[in-house]
Amino acid sequence: MNTVITAASGREQETNPTPKWQTQAWLEPRLVVVTAIALVASLLAERFGAPEELILLLNILSYVAGGFFGAKGAIESLFRRRIDVDMLMVLAALGAATVDQWHEGAILLFLFSLSNVLQDYAIGRSRQAIKSLMKLYPNEAKVRRDGQIVTVTLDHIRVGEIVLIEPGERIPVDGIIHDGRSTVDESPITGESMPVEKMVGSKVFAGTLNQQGALDVRATGAAQDTVLARVIKMVEEAQDSKAPTERFLDKFEQIYAMLILLGTGVFIVLPPALGLADFSSNFYRAMVLMTVASPCALVISTPASFISAIASAARGGVLFKGGAYLEQLALIKAVAFDKTGTLTSGKPAVTDIVTAPGVAEDELIIMAAAAELRSEHPLAKAVVQIAQSRNLPIEEVNDFEAIMGRGVRATLGEHTIHIGSPKFMLDGLHLPPELSEAEARLEGEGKTLMLVRRDDDWLGMIALADQVRPEAKTVIDRLHANDVQVVMLTGDNQRVAQHIAGQLGIDHVHASLMPEDKVGVIKHFESSHGATAMVGDGVNDAPGLATASVGIAMGAAGTDVALETADLVLMGDKLELIPYAINMSKKARRVVWQNITFSLFVIVMLVIGAFAIDLPLPLGVLGHEGSTVIVVLNGLIQLLILPEIARRRLLAS
Repeated sequence: MNTVITAASGREQETNPTPKWQTQAWLEPRLVVVTAIALVASLLAERFGAPEELILLLNILSYVAGGFFGAKGAIESLFRRRIDVDMLMVLAALGAATVDQWHEGAILLFLFSLSNVLQDYAIGRSRQAIKSLMKLYPNEAKVRRDGQIVTVTLDHIRVGEIVLIEPGERIPVDGIIHDGRSTVDESPITGESMPVEKMVGSKVFAGTLNQQGALDVRATGAAQDTVLARVIKMVEEAQDSKAPTERFLDKFEQIYAMLILLGTGVFIVLPPALGLADFSSNFYRAMVLMTVASPCALVISTPASFISAIASAARGGVLFKGGAYLEQLALIKAVAFDKTGTLTSGKPAVTDIVTAPGVAEDELIIMAAAAELRSEHPLAKAVVQIAQSRNLPIEEVNDFEAIMGRGVRATLGEHTIHIGSPKFMLDGLHLPPELSEAEARLEGEGKTLMLVRRDDDWLGMIALADQVRPEAKTVIDRLHANDVQVVMLTGDNQRVAQHIAGQLGIDHVHASLMPEDKVGVIKHFESSHGATAMVGDGVNDAPGLATASVGIAMGAAGTDVALETADLVLMGDKLELIPYAINMSKKARRVVWQNITFSLFVIVMLVIGAFAIDLPLPLGVLGHEGSTVIVVLNGLIQLLILPEIARRRLLAS
C-alpha cells in the first residue's frame, strides 16, 4: 500500500485506491508461481511427447509470467535513457529462446523474478520497522470540553485542550502534563529503555505509553506536528537519500551495463566470424556471460544495507537524515561539542557552601533562599532548590528588590539580607580572611560566587557551576578509544572552559566564542584533522551544525530547530547515543564493503566459470540471483534483525 503521513493525524492512509506498487507486490509473487508451473508443465509435456504447439504455448506462458515485470522495468528505464539489470536479464532469456533453449531462459526468468520478490520482502522488512511507528498512534482520544468529557478522533484535538490519558493508554499528542503523576515508556521516541517519571509540567510525546497513573495533558500541538509524525517523515525521506557509495554504484551500473551489452555483442559475432566456434553454442555462452556478469548484487548491496541501518538506528533513538550522513559519520576524525546543554546540564547547581566564622551552613542557606525566593534568575532557583532538598524552612520576605545583573536585597524580620556577586557586594567592603581565601580558590575553579550578608555581618558565600553530565566522561573516553579527537566550543571564559575540559579529558578547548566563531573553528578542524562532527542543541549552534561534515542535534526530543538544522538527531537527551551512532555507521559501512566484495567475487568466479567449464545458464542464474539475495539478507540480519533482538532483550530485562 502506498502511504503518506496525513496532515490530520500522521496515520497511514492510501494515496489512491489502487497504488501501482501495491498491484506489483500482490501480482509478482503469483506470476512467479505461474512461471514455475508453466516451466514444469513444459518439461513434462516435452518428456511425454505432447504436441509442439502445446509445448511452445507453455514456454511462452512461462516467459510472459516470468518476464512481465522485468520487461516493464526495462522499458521504463529505456524511456529514462537508462540501461539496467532488468534489460540484461530479459535480453539473456530472449537470447536463450532464439537458440531454442526455452527451458534455460524460463529458469533464468523464474529465478530472477523470485529473487526480486525475496529482495522486496527483505527490504520491506527494513521499511516496515519504520512504518510500525505509525501503529503507535491511538485511533481516538478523550478530551475535556465545556465541562464534559468527549471522545474525538486525533485530527479534532485542538491546541490547548486537556486530553485525558488513562493507565495503559498511548499518548495521542505532544503536550505538557496539567495534572497527575505517572511513569511513561518513551522508548519508541527517545530509545530510553527505562520508563521515565512524569509529573505536572513535564513534557510528553505522542506515541509514548502511559503506565500506572492517570494524566491530564494539555496539547501543545496538532497531531500532524507531533515529534512522532516528524520522526516518521524524516526517516522515510532518509531512506530515499543516497550515500556517496550508492550514487557511485548507480553511475557505475549504467557504464557497466553498456560495457556488458557491447562485450556480449562482440562475443556473439567475433568467435564465429573467426571460425573459433559455431554460432548456436557461442550465442548460448554469450547469454550465460551476459547473465553472470550483470551487477545485480553489486547495485542492491549498498541501499539494502543503508536502509536497514537507518531503520535500526531510528528504533534506537538516532535519526540519520540520509545514507550520506550515515556513511560520513564513519569517517569522522574529530567531534566538536558545544559546552552548555551538551557536555553540561545547562542549569547551575550549588557546588560549595563556605560560611563565615560562627555561622552554620543551614543558617546561611535559609537566609539566602528566603532572599532569592521571588527571583526568577537561574542562580536564585539553584539556591532555593538546595534549601528545599535539605527540607529547610523558607520564610517570606518584605521589600524585595532585584538589582539587575548584581543581586537582590530583601527584608527578613528586622534584618536586611543582601546577596549578590562579589563585584556588587564588595563595593567599599572587605571580606574576612577565611572568606577571601575561599573566594580566590573558587573563582580559580571557574565557579560563580554569591556573597551573603545580613545587615553588616558576612554570613558566607555560595559557589555555583553548570554541572557536567555524569555520562560525559565515559562518552569522551569511548570517542578517544576510537581515535576521535574531542573539541569543546563555548561562549564561556577560558578559565571555566579549561576547568571543565580538565574534568573530562577534552583535547582542544575554544572559549569566549560567538556563534559565528564556532564556524571558523569547525573549518579549521576540517582542514587540519579531517571530517569533523559538531554536537549542539540546534539553536545558537545552528551555523556550526550546518558547517560540520555531520551536524548532530542533542536532545529536546526533536525540536523544530534540531530536526531542520542537523544531519543527525538524537531523540533522547543522551550523550551515549553518539558513540552508538558512530558504531552503527561504521558497522553499516563494513557490511556494505562485505557485500561489495562478495558481489564482485561471485561475478568474477561466474565469468571464469562461463569460459572455463561451459557453465550452464541455470547454474549461472542460480549463482547470480543467489548472491543478490545473500547481500540483501546480510544487511538485513546484521544491521536490523540482530540489533532489534538485542534491543528487545534489553527492554525485557
